[in-house]
Amino acid sequence: MSLADFFTPVDSKKIVPAKGYYTSQLGSKIEYYAVDFPAMEDKVDIALIGVLEDRNAVNNQGCALGPDYVREKLYRLHEGNYNTKIVDLGNIRQGAKVSDTYFALKTVVNELVKKDIIPVIIGGGQDLTYAQYMAYEDLEQKVDLVIIDSHFDLDDDDTPSDTIETTSESYLNKIFLHEPNYLFNYSNLGYQTYFASQDSLRMMDKLYFDVHRLGNLSGNVAVSEPIIRNASMISFDMGAIRSSDAAANANATPNGFYAEEACQITRYAGFNDKLTSIGFYEFNPAYDSNGQTATLLAQMIWYFIDGVYNRKRDFPLQPKSQYLIYKTSLKHDDHELVFVKSKKSDRWWMQVPYPTAGSKNERFHLVPCQYEDYKTAVSGEMPDLWWRTYQKLN
Repeated sequence: MSLADFFTPVDSKKIVPAKGYYTSQLGSKIEYYAVDFPAMEDKVDIALIGVLEDRNAVNNQGCALGPDYVREKLYRLHEGNYNTKIVDLGNIRQGAKVSDTYFALKTVVNELVKKDIIPVIIGGGQDLTYAQYMAYEDLEQKVDLVIIDSHFDLDDDDTPSDTIETTSESYLNKIFLHEPNYLFNYSNLGYQTYFASQDSLRMMDKLYFDVHRLGNLSGNVAVSEPIIRNASMISFDMGAIRSSDAAANANATPNGFYAEEACQITRYAGFNDKLTSIGFYEFNPAYDSNGQTATLLAQMIWYFIDGVYNRKRDFPLQPKSQYLIYKTSLKHDDHELVFVKSKKSDRWWMQVPYPTAGSKNERFHLVPCQYEDYKTAVSGEMPDLWWRTYQKLN
C-alpha cells in the first residue's frame, strides 16, 4: 500500500493566490501534492499532513475543515535564513470508521519517522493524538509525550471497547492503558486547575508524570524549554490558547497561553533534536474571525520550522570536548549528582543512573534540566526532577 492511497490532494484553487507567490514565500518553496504525490526521493526534513477527521472531537465538529485554512496562511509566510526541504502530502481523508482514519494516520507517521522526516499534523480533533502515539508502537523505542492543553483529557471513554476509537476528552486514558506500554513519560503544559480533578492530579503525582499549571508558566514560558526538549512527540490543543488570541475552537476559554507564548513553545519544539512528530489539533474555522486563529496557527508552524532549521544538534555527549561536566554532592549522603552543559547552546542535562538491573547498554539516563536544578543540587538538596526520573527508571 502506497502512502498516496490515504491522501487527497491540496486544492490549489483555494490556497494559491491569483498572482502566485513571491520566491521567498513558503508557497514557492514547499512541494505540495496537487497533482502528483511527492516522491520524497531527495532529502526531506518536514512533511505537512492535514487530517479531515472530527467525528470524535467533543463539541467541536467542523475542525476537520481546518487544514486548508491554515495552509492558505502558512504558504504566504516568508522563508527564514535557511533552505527549507518541506513537502505537503495533502489531507488524510475520513475513513469509513474513525478507526480507519486512525490507522491511516498511524501508518503515515510511522513511515515518515522511519525515513527521518518530521510529520507536522494539522487536525482534526485531538483524539488523533492516540493515532500519532500508536505510530511509535513498532519502532522499539520509549516515548516521551508532551501535551499542551488546559485539560488532562482523562474522561471515561464511551467508545466501543472492541475498537481503538477514543474521543478528544478521553484519548489520554487510551494511551495510559495501551499494551504493550511504551510510554516512558507524559508531561502536560498549561493545565488549568479548575478543569482538573484532584483524583487526576493525585494520579499524575503517583505516576511521577510532569504536569505544569498555566499560572506557573504564564509570563515565564522559558521554564518549559527543558520539558519540551525531552519530548519524542508533541500534541498541541489550540484550546490551550486564550480565546482572545485564538477564538476558533468551540471549547475556547478566557484563560490560556498568549499567542506569542504559543509561538515560543513551538519554536522550542523545533529546537528539540529528539522530537520526531508534532500535531496541532482542534482548530475550527467555523469560529475564526477574520482568519486570526488560522494566521496564528500558521505562525506557530513557521516558528516550529524555524526551530528545526536552527537545531544545535548538541544532545550529549559526543564529542565530549563540546560539553562541561559539573559534579556536586548532597548534604545528607555521599550521593554525587552529575550535570552536563553544552558549550554550543548553554543548555543543561542531568545524569540519572539506571537501577542495577536496568539498561544493559547505558549506565545513566540523561534528562534535560534547567540551571536552577544545578543550583538546587549545589545547595545540597535533591532536585525534584532527578527523583521523579529515578523513580520512573525503576
